[in-house]
Amino acid sequence: MMPVEAAHAAPKPAPPGVDITGEGLAEPLRLRADVDPAHVTAVIDQVNWFAADGAPSGPKAADLGPKYTVVVLAGDQPRQTFDLYPLARGGPRAYRPAKQPNAVKAHAGWFLGRLNMSETLRTAGVPLPRQIETVSGGVGGGERMLPEESLDPGRDIDQALGELQRLLLLNAGVVIVITIGLAGIALLIRRRTR
Repeated sequence: MMPVEAAHAAPKPAPPGVDITGEGLAEPLRLRADVDPAHVTAVIDQVNWFAADGAPSGPKAADLGPKYTVVVLAGDQPRQTFDLYPLARGGPRAYRPAKQPNAVKAHAGWFLGRLNMSETLRTAGVPLPRQIETVSGGVGGGERMLPEESLDPGRDIDQALGELQRLLLLNAGVVIVITIGLAGIALLIRRRTR
């Protein structure tokens, strides 16, 4: 005979998973929590924080870049779907359609994506270029903030020392001009007071 608690226990929730389709993927990328828990969690974290309402309109289509559709699953049942644009101009974007596979009414809306969206999708298997400056996460952005040529430390030190030298010469010149001016004024005052 079965214990009463076991008979009334809640069914175990189905493990989560995600299916990703989009540019550069010949067939859907299927990630399951029992095989790739870290990747599934990372992809779901890209979309599970959206508010109830997003912006009613998004960027121009020409500014969106490649689109990747993420379907969040519970077991094999689709629950939610999102369109992700990791390379959008001005930073990653996400769109939540009103029609969701779980028949729950959702408000369609556009959202700023996390800075690490591109890198998260890339490490999960989506063919995207590497963007190491966006690994730490956050919301919005995604474009390189510093130009590549500004990251040369040798050039930066030489440039800083040259600017420091010019500044010191300028300061010395100002001190000399002020000293000569004060000496001239003192000389004029001395001549007039005699």
